[in-house]
Amino acid sequence: MTFETRIKQALHNPTLQIALDRNAERRVAGRDGAFASLPEAEAVRDRGRAIRINTLAHLDQYLEQFSANVERNGGQVHWAADGAEARQIILELVRRAVKLRPAGADGAPSNGAPMMAKSKSMVTEEIGLNHVLEAAGINAVETDLGEFIVQLRGETPSHLITPAVHLRREDVSILFQERFGMAPTLDVEQMTAVARTALRRAFFTADVGLSGVNFGIAETGTVAIVTNEGNGRLCTTVPRMHVALMGIERMVPTLADLEVMLRLLPRSATAQKLTSYTSLLSGPRRPGEADGPQELHVVLLDNGRSRTLGGELAESLLCIRCGACLNVCPVFREIGGHAYGSPYGGPIGSVVSTALFGTEFSELADASTLCGACRDICPVRIDIPTMLLAVRGQHVATNQSPAWLKVGMAAWAWAMATPGRYRLAQRVAAMGTGLMARNGRIRALPPPLNAWTRRRDFPPFARTTFRDRWRRR
Repeated sequence: MTFETRIKQALHNPTLQIALDRNAERRVAGRDGAFASLPEAEAVRDRGRAIRINTLAHLDQYLEQFSANVERNGGQVHWAADGAEARQIILELVRRAVKLRPAGADGAPSNGAPMMAKSKSMVTEEIGLNHVLEAAGINAVETDLGEFIVQLRGETPSHLITPAVHLRREDVSILFQERFGMAPTLDVEQMTAVARTALRRAFFTADVGLSGVNFGIAETGTVAIVTNEGNGRLCTTVPRMHVALMGIERMVPTLADLEVMLRLLPRSATAQKLTSYTSLLSGPRRPGEADGPQELHVVLLDNGRSRTLGGELAESLLCIRCGACLNVCPVFREIGGHAYGSPYGGPIGSVVSTALFGTEFSELADASTLCGACRDICPVRIDIPTMLLAVRGQHVATNQSPAWLKVGMAAWAWAMATPGRYRLAQRVAAMGTGLMARNGRIRALPPPLNAWTRRRDFPPFARTTFRDRWRRR
């Protein structure tokens, strides 16, 4: 299915339009209020940007320091060059975790399919982990409520922060009635209770708990996980093995730097001063401790990130995955995340997808008004519009543009090459658009230009140019 087809489907989906409008208005208003309560908010944003730039500039050093400290704390670090390697590492860890199962009452090994309880992680979506686990006979359960809902529907997340933003409570109610026999209700607490009952079984039978990582702290080897649901802590402490999957760019040098990022991330993502659960995990369970996994494994994923460093899209790696730019983007607010056909949608997703996956995603940058709202709201001031233009340039360079656009741009370049041609083009445009105008407006153009006039009109070119009017004066 083409990008254009997905966009058309989204625009003609009334349920999606209602859900997107509700989310965006609430999120943007909440974010503005949350930052209004932050003293010297602009200075904090500047500091956050400086931290991220410094981290990327010395990423190799911080990764080495982080890795050494994780192992010093008793954890194990695995390096994955790409998604395939990360998936293979995780599969092997699950098989190892099954061997850690305690023996039954008769001393025989316990049976049953391998079980994984997953906390929210967009990186697992990036590498397509769930499909591989399923093919290997591993039962992987998404335990974030939004992720759980979209998994039951056989869908992927449609937003970085709110995976089920494309759904209304009515849709969730119907789903739970079908899957769990729930009585019809629109009460959120009742529906959450149904999900909690189903998920609790996953937490206490899982061989492995898998989580994403919001930030890795180099100076201590600590993994920081930020959530608003208790599932994150259950996934990382109850199973015998915790696997943390982390993009290599998600580093901060010190705990003091983490404090700055924790002032920015919750306000931008969920309009909170601090999320409900901020977990700092430094190694597996130690002797005498009642909680925690027997083993902690941190999988550091490259998957195109090191290639992006130093290039024209390098600034996209500053992103802290707050989703604020999605909420404010006028295009995302109309088409939602699934239309992009990538795990990462919206303004930053259009750049990140191209940087990590290649120019086959460069057409996503066309779904932007370049209004700059994404840059203004970004907590670390990423210049997303400039990178969107760079991605558009890559799209043109790969000759993926339609033939009519190539011909049109060649004609435009010819007309702009000399003053005489330019004046001729002005006269032709004035005559042509004048003939097409009705009541002073052009409301229909022939293909392929009719894509413009399907949703807007504009006045014809002036019959007298500004230069001619100036000369007469």
